Amino acid sequence: MNKILIVDDELNMRLVLAAMLKKEGYEVASAADGFEALQILKSGPIAAVVTDLKMPRIGGMELLGRVSREYPEVPVIMITAHGTVATAVEALKKGALDYITKPFELEELKNVVSKAVKTHNLKENELYLPPDEIEHAGIIGSSPSALDLFDAIRRVAPTTTTILINGETGTGKELVAEAIHRNSPRKNNPLIKINCSAIAETLMESELFGYEKGAFTGAAITKPGKFELAHKGTLFLDEVSEIPREMQVKLLRVLQEQEFERVGGLKTIKVDVRFIAATNQKLLQSVQEGNFREDLYYRLNVFPINVPPLRERTDDIMALVDFFVGKFNKKLDLAIGGMDHDVKEMLLRYRWPGNIRELENLIERMMLMAKSPTITTCEVPPEFKTSLEQDVAVGVDGDKKPFKDFVRAHMENVEKQMIIKCLEESEGNVTKAAKLLGLSRKGLQLKMIKYNLRK
Repeated sequence: MNKILIVDDELNMRLVLAAMLKKEGYEVASAADGFEALQILKSGPIAAVVTDLKMPRIGGMELLGRVSREYPEVPVIMITAHGTVATAVEALKKGALDYITKPFELEELKNVVSKAVKTHNLKENELYLPPDEIEHAGIIGSSPSALDLFDAIRRVAPTTTTILINGETGTGKELVAEAIHRNSPRKNNPLIKINCSAIAETLMESELFGYEKGAFTGAAITKPGKFELAHKGTLFLDEVSEIPREMQVKLLRVLQEQEFERVGGLKTIKVDVRFIAATNQKLLQSVQEGNFREDLYYRLNVFPINVPPLRERTDDIMALVDFFVGKFNKKLDLAIGGMDHDVKEMLLRYRWPGNIRELENLIERMMLMAKSPTITTCEVPPEFKTSLEQDVAVGVDGDKKPFKDFVRAHMENVEKQMIIKCLEESEGNVTKAAKLLGLSRKGLQLKMIKYNLRK
């Protein structure tokens, strides 16, 4: 429940305002002046402050200044008499959200407070990334690239549109397909996955379309293919570029007509299947080279989703590390608490050619080798250190950069991730997050501004 703080030196006014707001479903706290209000703000989250202008000890204008500096996420509404409207306008210039004049109607108060609460919640939600209104299927991240990915999933999941997921090996294309299926109306029906590169060319047709009894030597029974199994659900074709060219014609027909025949069969089978394909190849280049049919490419590429490589989303590395440490603690019955500063710095400097899969494998290996609850550089494999040394002076665009610039940039990434994590653990309460980090509230707010966490 959103809590509103009423600040007024008149008891009757506090009682009237409290009754009105409670009737609207708000929780209410009251203070006789700005000094008491600041004590209440320290004690727990407040969604909005409604304050009188003239009060003893700390008045409304001074309270506004303190709240704006120390609790920038909390909007302030000023109460004023008709003769002091000019002062209220001045308060707006100094950061107040709005003002109401005495006497006021319930509807006016309700509208202003509602706007304040919505403003507060929007500011608070900016700290929680990614949005929780979709099922993420294990995708971890809060970087701009990850947020674009979540937005694409949210937009396309409710539709029947065919999707082509592009991304390097190990970036999590299969997780994206799972997330799309889980957020679609077909989520209670099958998600059938096929890795096209893992199927022998001679078995591709029977794997996709099934076969009738006696269709070929060894076909002792009738067997449905993956398309039939995915009826009313989703079919995920991973590494679709590996489908033989002669099979591409048949796949195109199924995409267009939603019908096919089993190998050795005469009956046409109709299906209702949503198609998602994925590739780690530049499919358009394969089309230009004559290895992939152009008409099939455009049939698959209705809604392309690009999954960024890990080197382009370094802000997510520490969140992924925490996830994998928790996963392998449970899987391997370990009690690793994390890793020391030097190891984190190495992870942030590395280029990750194998992407998230490489990171996952490295975390598992280091956890198995760890001799204490904290992973140190002693557990970092020698070949990883060698690869890192080769990359030290090479920037993203191949430019030479001083080692200290890398260290400074990635140290800031670590700090940013720690702030985000503590804000999440404290449910957006800046005061509690500051205590977890060992910072003053003002210090944390300055760092949030530095890392653009208020947006």
